[in-house]
Amino acid sequence: MRIKRHYTKPGECPYSSIGFKKVKSELRSLDGIKCSNKIEFSVPENWSQVACDILAQKYLRKTGISSNLKAIKETGVPTWLYRHEADYNDLKTKNSKMSGETDARKIFDRMAGCWAYWGWKGGYFTKEQDALVFYDEIRYMLATQIAAPNSPQWFNTGLHWAYGITGAPQGHSFTNHKTGQVEKSKDAYEHPQPHACFIQSVNDNLLGNDGIMSLWTKESRLFKYGSGTGSNFSNIRAKGEPLSGGGQSSGLMSFLKVGDVSAGAIKSGGTTRRAAKMVVVDIDHPDIEDFIHWKTEEEMKVAALVAGSKILKTSLNAILNSCINCSGSDEECFDISENASLKREIKNARNNGVPDGAIQRVLHLARQGIDEIEIPELDADWDSEAYKTVAGQNANNSIRIPDIFFKAVENNETWDLIRRTDGAIAKSVSARSLWQEISKAAWSSADPGIQYKDTINAWNTCSNDGEIVASNPCSEYMFLNDTACNLASLNLMKFCNQDNKFDIKSFEYTSRLWTIVLEISVMMAQYPSKEIAKRSYQYRTLGLGYANLGGLLMSCGIAYDSNAGRSAAAAITALLTGSAYLISAEMAESMGPFPRFKHNSEIMLRVIQNHRRAAEGRIAYEGLSYQPLPLNRSECPFDGLCQQAVKVWRKAEKIGSLYGFRNAQVSVIAPTGTIGLLMDCDTTGIEPDFALVKFKKLAGGGHFKIINNSVPRALTSLGYSKQKIKEIVSYALGHGTLKGSNGINHDILKKKGFSDYELNQIEDLLPEAFDIRYAFSRWTLGDEFCRDALGLTDKELRESGSDLLPVLGFSIDDITAANTFCSGAMTLEGAPHLLVEHLPVFDCATPCGVVGTRSLTHESHILMMAAAQPFISGAISKTVNMPADSTIDECSKVYKQAHGLGIKAIAIYRDGSKLSQPLNSAIFNQDEIDELDETLKKPSHERAFTASKRIVEKIVEKVIEKPITRERLPDRRTGYIQKAAVGGHKVYLHTGEFEDGSLGEIFIDMHKEGAAFRSLMNNFAIAISIGLQYGVPLEEFVEAYTFTRFEPNGPVQGNDRIKFANSILDYIFRELGISYLGWEELAHVDPNSGAGDQLGLGAAERHSNEEIIENHLTLPVYSKGFNREGINDDNEDNIVPFTFIKANITSSMGVQSEEQILDVDIELSDAQKLETPINNIGNSSDEKISRFRGYTGDPCNECGHFTLVRNGTCQKCDSCGSTTGCS
Repeated sequence: MRIKRHYTKPGECPYSSIGFKKVKSELRSLDGIKCSNKIEFSVPENWSQVACDILAQKYLRKTGISSNLKAIKETGVPTWLYRHEADYNDLKTKNSKMSGETDARKIFDRMAGCWAYWGWKGGYFTKEQDALVFYDEIRYMLATQIAAPNSPQWFNTGLHWAYGITGAPQGHSFTNHKTGQVEKSKDAYEHPQPHACFIQSVNDNLLGNDGIMSLWTKESRLFKYGSGTGSNFSNIRAKGEPLSGGGQSSGLMSFLKVGDVSAGAIKSGGTTRRAAKMVVVDIDHPDIEDFIHWKTEEEMKVAALVAGSKILKTSLNAILNSCINCSGSDEECFDISENASLKREIKNARNNGVPDGAIQRVLHLARQGIDEIEIPELDADWDSEAYKTVAGQNANNSIRIPDIFFKAVENNETWDLIRRTDGAIAKSVSARSLWQEISKAAWSSADPGIQYKDTINAWNTCSNDGEIVASNPCSEYMFLNDTACNLASLNLMKFCNQDNKFDIKSFEYTSRLWTIVLEISVMMAQYPSKEIAKRSYQYRTLGLGYANLGGLLMSCGIAYDSNAGRSAAAAITALLTGSAYLISAEMAESMGPFPRFKHNSEIMLRVIQNHRRAAEGRIAYEGLSYQPLPLNRSECPFDGLCQQAVKVWRKAEKIGSLYGFRNAQVSVIAPTGTIGLLMDCDTTGIEPDFALVKFKKLAGGGHFKIINNSVPRALTSLGYSKQKIKEIVSYALGHGTLKGSNGINHDILKKKGFSDYELNQIEDLLPEAFDIRYAFSRWTLGDEFCRDALGLTDKELRESGSDLLPVLGFSIDDITAANTFCSGAMTLEGAPHLLVEHLPVFDCATPCGVVGTRSLTHESHILMMAAAQPFISGAISKTVNMPADSTIDECSKVYKQAHGLGIKAIAIYRDGSKLSQPLNSAIFNQDEIDELDETLKKPSHERAFTASKRIVEKIVEKVIEKPITRERLPDRRTGYIQKAAVGGHKVYLHTGEFEDGSLGEIFIDMHKEGAAFRSLMNNFAIAISIGLQYGVPLEEFVEAYTFTRFEPNGPVQGNDRIKFANSILDYIFRELGISYLGWEELAHVDPNSGAGDQLGLGAAERHSNEEIIENHLTLPVYSKGFNREGINDDNEDNIVPFTFIKANITSSMGVQSEEQILDVDIELSDAQKLETPINNIGNSSDEKISRFRGYTGDPCNECGHFTLVRNGTCQKCDSCGSTTGCS
């Protein structure tokens, strides 16, 4: 092949026109905890911090690179393409340490060099100069973010070529490009694994090479190296079908659950990301109904586990307490005819569904003197034990449906389910009922997705070799079983000129060159099995695609949901695939077609002909049962694009008919999650933007607000002046200050009592504030200022300390106006100067900001997919997002509409269809549910105010700001002394408190410990005390020192809440966290369980209340810490030691007359109901905040940020770039 220069110049380094800078990358969680070590490296100047973080944290090789490398000569290979390895004969190499990559140019060089090296060895270049041009052009495109390959290329490609890195073989195989024979890999890196997408077969046998258990092994090999896989499991016989050795099969679902567990145990790429897997089942399988309901039922199991664990804990502890708090004899306490309290609690437990066996077990434990029982309390978080307990959580599920089924649904016919062993009818069901179940399941749990069998195979270029029956996890790669596909995507914004003209020449050139990159990758790659190595060589499927379509359309002032937008997408896709097929045909002319082309030539040329007809805008097609959307040339906004696409397709068809094609498939539209962020794309794949204003991570932690980069350019394209653009952008982003604001500004605040010092404090917080209420809190301003200068009472601070503006007399309208001025509306709805007819240009997948109401309809997503699909070899990875109030019928219509428009596969996601992210708890928690009725009656702007207020109240409690001055404790101060023994070593903890009851100092004394350790702990306590007095939040200390492990450690005696500690510091800060912060999760004993002190009273606990009161002195308590952070806040004098509280509870239940209990219905007062802990099934405040900002609410498993967004059928992290998919 001859390669011409387009971006670079002869004799010049491709980086000569690109500036580079030194940057640092350090990932931190939202609470500031470091997630990764700081890395310093060089990158191109124009790269964002997010792109730098992805490169550093995911792709740069961290170690194993020698500082002294030597070239390995190879006959026939140019010297500049020699591979390198460590020179172990050099003394410096022997004594030097291995290092990692610290310059982005190194990773660009190793990937491009590896492709050029294998391309040269494979005969892809006519002359050495062609290889050099290829090497330079690819390096330039990588550095300027024009294009990027999928993640496995960044992980693996070039490590052996550039650095000589080797590793033990992992069972992979490759096809020798010279002989065409499959060979076993002798090294883990010489032949890299660059493919992201795999489709594997599985047959109806247990232990064979193509059987069920063998599949789990091959899947594991793929997951380990960061790839994803899919399989169709329809060959497996159904439950009850006969086995050859007698007996009956356990059925499809039993094996799917085994595979699900296997996938869940292996983290993709060796990280914390879960495996990427697709499970496909044909709709005529006898077990299809169980498969449809699988995830819905598992979701309900999660709900049952969460609710049941709470009921079980409450009920069993109540039974236990009714036994140990009984004042009678042992026999009387365990006799329900004598112990009315026990009888009532057993009855309540049974009514709540607690099994008799669990009740009996607790009674046996109580008889043996056990006075507490630990029951795990589960929650509905995605990574919780509840979800880990159930099945079906580690794969995407899809059903393969033929056209005939939709006809059966339309005609209300029956549908036959076919046995796998003999082909007989196992069962006949109503087609409409089955379809309704599919729609209901998708509505309930977002699964299953649909793959349209006949549509997929109508575009199958190799149908003579078999049907396409499955896909990769994200559904963009669809081809024959036991094949693989490596992906690359082009950044569409790089081809848009300043005058909004599309650079057709550059786009066509780039598409051709990256097709060669992917083709070379097929030749050099290793694969997880011999069969995949063989068939990938025979078909050579590629996955070229693009990213940033939504950003391109918005930048040009084109609405995503418009004929012009869809026409542009179709034309770009047509030129991409046409150019790829053209270069594929040209490679076939010089190197020969893919080995199986001859057997499928007639079929493939028919498919190519249909692609060409769609590009020409024709309505007649061959072999299609539906009418695809042709290219709408009349409304394409880019001049010459459609005409060039037609020209390229005609040329590709002509050359292909003469020489064939080098590749059976060339294009897909992948999610491009990670690599989209690596290229600084505003949008990914074919998706629109998810929100106009997003929160990006700063280096070293923290976030800042940015507006979609396409917005200012879009406003320019729409004809707005610079001044108007500035005002519109300011409306969305805000001014970051209250100076000049209406309603709340510096002048008004000064009249309220604010000084310049407090105003400066507030101004420092405003630029990064999601809402101005962040800045106006008691923790920012300080209680002393709030009381003395603002005149607020302790009650007002306690009740409204997280949002002081209403208490200061500001109305909802004042706060809303100031918020819009300062923090921005985060939407363009209502922006000054913006015309209503221009709003569709800025529509996103979700409503933007607090007051935004506009979003793209689900139909707009489907129409965009339908416009692009006729020009793609494979398919489109895209999830159709639907609002929470969508109905089952609407889900059904989406699936049917997609089928009618010729889309190959589709998945829907209804907001709130997962328990881990319920919509109605995204803002309101259980304690606020009573406010909903009133809130919903308010006008929309007041509802938005209430919603944002809830979020602020949740966040501001974690952001504690105080002036950097030392606050002295009063001379006469409150506090408490806690004596305990940790692992047999006595510890005395003495606390001192500020006037408001918060912790100000601690003293630690170790009884009979060595002088050194005792002094060390004493000085440690002084350091902590000074930190507290200088405003360091106690939360920081508790988070830092809990769970630290060193000796002495072990069981804890003498503390009513803590029963085990990993170290002295672990014990101390657990105690302080429980007492002063109310962090009950650090305790081992539930304060509401009534369990006694570990040291206890023994048999005395069964004596009368009077005897307990006489034997235990009631102490007056003034310490907030002793009072366990606010218990009985309304009556601080009502405080007694723990054992006395327990006796008092018994007394309040009327133990004096057990017969009376039987006839008494226990009623809680309104106050008691409010004090009763309510266990929410919902998200943490971080999840709520993230959903309010436009994210999904799930935490990223790699960096911990709640910045995941929907990305095709996967999710991607907007902070670190990791994805839940395979690309």
